[in-house]
Amino acid sequence: MIHLPVMAEEAIEYLNVKKGKWYVDCTLGAGGHSQKILEKGGKVLGIDQDEEILALAKKNLSDYRRKIVFEKMDFRHVSEAIKKHKIKEVFGVLYDLGLSSYQIEKDARGFSFQREGPLDMRMDLSKTTKCADILNRGIEKELAKILFEYGEERMSRRIARAIVQNRPIQTTIELANLVARTIGKRSGKIHPATRTFQALRIAVNDELAALTESLDNIFPYVASNGRIVVISFHSLEDRIVKRRFREWQKEEVFRVLTKKPLRPALEEVQMNPRARSAKLRGGEKYEY
Repeated sequence: MIHLPVMAEEAIEYLNVKKGKWYVDCTLGAGGHSQKILEKGGKVLGIDQDEEILALAKKNLSDYRRKIVFEKMDFRHVSEAIKKHKIKEVFGVLYDLGLSSYQIEKDARGFSFQREGPLDMRMDLSKTTKCADILNRGIEKELAKILFEYGEERMSRRIARAIVQNRPIQTTIELANLVARTIGKRSGKIHPATRTFQALRIAVNDELAALTESLDNIFPYVASNGRIVVISFHSLEDRIVKRRFREWQKEEVFRVLTKKPLRPALEEVQMNPRARSAKLRGGEKYEY
């Protein structure tokens, strides 16, 4: 399976990798971004909560085993990993908040509305709550709130009502077809179920709270002139990063390096269509 890390060149440029210094890849995935950090001479603490993809990363990065350490954990607990490995200061932090090709293409994980699979969507397979649990047990009002707040889905109430009326729902295709029948086709290329699947995935993994906590927990360990780079794929994540960067800058402890988020080049989008919604923001911890 070919793994294409999104906006890799831009991410490495903004990280400003220095030889022998520590960098934290909070979303290791298959290891594409970390490999580029390692090639530049940096050392990496690689974090991922998905044990299957972490095993793949260890295999892909086996040539760099002396310069990288791995941790299976939710990145909200990043400070625990830093303390465990006795890393005194971090010179760069990277977040790539998109799903990996491995996760999307593995039917059994249930992330894609284009593949038949169980309604799972857990990034950490040790967690007990699956997407099916939320769908088939949640009350209609709660489901509508999830779809509206996490998916920015305007038809949230209609979809929630249809879910409750057609329970139990067991598979990804079953859910995708139900949403499509309920709200019809959308203009453009977006599938009718895109926002519903996004919202449920965020709810299953508590993604937005985890991102906020992770940024706050990592910041004290970032060295002066150390960089934080975040690649996000929807407005909710981007809003959290934008707000936190601005707050730090207002406190005069941080300098935003991207006045507006960077977008992938046309050539990258043509090679990797999933990069089309990516936005990169970067900043530098700074002592005024």
